[in-house]
Parts: sequence; C-alpha cells; structure tokens
Amino acid sequence: MGSKNKLQRFAENLTFDNLFQYNYEQLINLPFELKGRWKEDFFLNDHPITLELGCGKGEYTVGLAERYPGRNFIGFDIKGARLWKGLTMAREKGFGNVAFVRTKIDNINFFFESEEVSEIWITFPDPQPQLSRARKRLTSPLFLDRYSGILKPGGIIHLKTDSDLLYEYTLEVIREKSLPLHYHTNDLYAIGDEMEVKSIRTYYEQIWLSQGLTIKYIRFGL
Repeated sequence: MGSKNKLQRFAENLTFDNLFQYNYEQLINLPFELKGRWKEDFFLNDHPITLELGCGKGEYTVGLAERYPGRNFIGFDIKGARLWKGLTMAREKGFGNVAFVRTKIDNINFFFESEEVSEIWITFPDPQPQLSRARKRLTSPLFLDRYSGILKPGGIIHLKTDSDLLYEYTLEVIREKSLPLHYHTNDLYAIGDEMEVKSIRTYYEQIWLSQGLTIKYIRFGL
C-alpha cells in the first residue's frame, strides 16, 4: 500500500465514531472514558462483549458481528490502515455492535474493567518464532494474565493459527497453567462436521487454505 493511500485512510479513520486510538502515554495520563461503561455508554445495550485481538483488516470482527447481532464486538490492532477496511465494512452494513481500538494489545487492561469481557478471539497472530520473543506471543502466560483481568468467569478464548509452533506452544501453556481445554485440532478443515469456527474465513486464511496449509484451532478458558 502506497504512503499516499495510507495517509488517506488515516484521515478517513478520524471520521469513524466507533474507532478509538490511544497510545500508552495517553492511557496512563487520562483514564479511558468507556472502561467499565462500554455497554451502557457506547453500545447502548446489555449484550456480552467479544474481543478480536490482532484483528488486522477487521473482516473477522465484522463477520462475527453480522452472524451474532445479539453480541457486541471490539477489534484491536495497531495498524490504522488495516483497521480502515473493517471500519468501512461496518459502516456500510450499518452495524451498531462493532467498534475498533487502535493500540498495542499490551494496553488492553486500560480499556476494560474486571469481568467486562465474555469472549476473546485471537485470529492468526504473529507466532513470534524467535525464542527470545516468546513473551510477545498472544497466548503467552504474560498475555493470559492480562486477559484474566478482564474476562468473565467461564469466559472463552479462541485461537486460530496456521503456525504449528504457536499451536503446540499454546497447548503447552494451557497444560502448565492447568487451564480448562475445551477443544483443539491441528487440522480444522479436515473435520467433517459443521463447526461455527469454520463459518468465517479471513482473507489470509483463504490464501493459506488454497496453498494447502492446515489451520489449527484451540478453545480454552482461564
């Protein structure tokens, strides 16, 4: 994507009332106004909140919002030019149950009170293959501790990945922390039954499937 196109998207992002952009310095100096108040003050309903972390272009967030109109969905990513796509789709479809936050996922606890979130999706994150960056993996103990500060008791975390490394690593973390493991498979689309998790495919997921790569899936709790 050219720099001119990026600048145009950044400018258009400012016109979306469902996009929130904050960096760490802003968050430590001024409390986020919707923390603990997302349902009452933004979504204007009492529906459960689902997050997608590292949402990229937001097509999964918007796809979930379309499939489940009785839930609220918030996508997190640091790339504003990518978020523009999801913001545009949500606006065109008139969805009032979608929001996006542009920030590092490290900052997630600034945005939610304890037990404010019911479900988390982690869709095709960077597997951070270098051992020195294992703490950066979105299913590392460091990040799971952050999620435990906002997830309701019994809340669910979903991971979809094409990475064998991240799949095996996440299962090991689940075992080490004695977390409830609800389901896992190292080849989601080899399973014949109609699973909800297969109902939405991201742009990159389609590409990887066309290349013969297998998609891994884990559903677990904290």
